Amino acid sequence: MIRMTGSLWRSLKYECVYLNAFETGSQARTGIARWVGYYNAERPHSAFAGRTPDEVYATQANQEKLAA
Repeated sequence: MIRMTGSLWRSLKYECVYLNAFETGSQARTGIARWVGYYNAERPHSAFAGRTPDEVYATQANQEKLAA
């Protein structure tokens, strides 16, 4: 889990923070929130065989519901 967290922060820095010249904290919060939404809903992840975290979570939640 630590490796995935490190990967998240590295991706956030290189794909969002370093590429944008946020002038205020408010702009940074908005830009980072937008990127996190993209990261979870649209960006495919190799650790999930090309699926997004949202897809993995939805599949897992559905399987748990069916098992109950």
